[in-house]
Amino acid sequence: MNIMDFNVKKLAADAGTFLSRAVQFTEEKLGQAEKTELDAHLENLLSKAECTKIWTEKIMKQTEVLLQPNPNARIEEFVYEKLDRKAPSRVNNPELLGQYMIDAGTEFGPGTAYGNALIKCGETQKRIGTADRELIQTSALNFLTPLRNFIEGDYKTIAKERKLLQNKRLDLDAAKTRLKKAKAAETKSSSEQELRITQSEFDRQAEITRLLLEGISSTHAHHLRCLNDFVEAQMTYYAQCYQYMLDLQKQLGSFPSNYLSNNNQSSGTPVPSALSNAIGPSAMASTGSLVIPSSNLNDLKESSGSRKARVLYDYDAANSTELSLLADEVITVFSVVGMDSDWLMGERGNQKGKVPITYLELLN
Repeated sequence: MNIMDFNVKKLAADAGTFLSRAVQFTEEKLGQAEKTELDAHLENLLSKAECTKIWTEKIMKQTEVLLQPNPNARIEEFVYEKLDRKAPSRVNNPELLGQYMIDAGTEFGPGTAYGNALIKCGETQKRIGTADRELIQTSALNFLTPLRNFIEGDYKTIAKERKLLQNKRLDLDAAKTRLKKAKAAETKSSSEQELRITQSEFDRQAEITRLLLEGISSTHAHHLRCLNDFVEAQMTYYAQCYQYMLDLQKQLGSFPSNYLSNNNQSSGTPVPSALSNAIGPSAMASTGSLVIPSSNLNDLKESSGSRKARVLYDYDAANSTELSLLADEVITVFSVVGMDSDWLMGERGNQKGKVPITYLELLN
């Protein structure tokens, strides 16, 4: 019975306090009551905390978009995080593209130039996918998690204490209003005591809030270190990707560069990209076509005999006068009077046609 009485009294007291605060708040908005202003230092700290919270949320959300552009995947990761479970691993876009390229290259034939190139590109894309996964994991751990901890931890505590400070201020101002309205000496004495209590509680809460808010500077310093970690993770990622693509470019440089379509191919000799890079664009522009300086080839062109030659790269004939070639096959080549200096006549069984000398290696 006594416990019930206590609960009823507490409920009535809480209701009275809530009503008093509501009345004070309404009268302040209507300009009918005075409002205790916080000191300038505390106001600046509150403003700094609010600004930090707003921009931290924006940076955090946009970083999540950068690292995971798929909104459905982000929602799934959020749900698993709230359930305190690990999200299932999924293939990312570079890894998926890489697998498609490898499968296509395997079906076209690893022995063909296009199939081999697809497989090499696919392997590189998968390595980029792995680097992408490492970037996401490192950034989430070293950058996103500290930002989220601030929003969901430190700032929630600040917001709670700030709200409590607001309530203490309303109690203080309500006590000031009651003291002004008090007329009887007894009522005045009671109001003065209430004012002293509310003033003490307000000052104490203001000090607690100030101490919490001054920690924002430490938060900025911590977030700066996290930002450096994020930049380092990105630097590592882009350096890896650059190196992977550089290695891929070198590998693809061994393939011929047939950058013109067969129907529009010029009469000049097709030039492998590795050789084109070696002699430079200015040399290409001045010569128009490339002649490999080889005494063996020159001797062959000056003689009427034939030689065996190994094919260095796949070559698709541009027209019926040319012979298509497969890398590593051995054919017979010989010179024909009046033929362009960049070409030889090739023979494979009953098939015969012009072949570019840059695609051949004469055998002893």
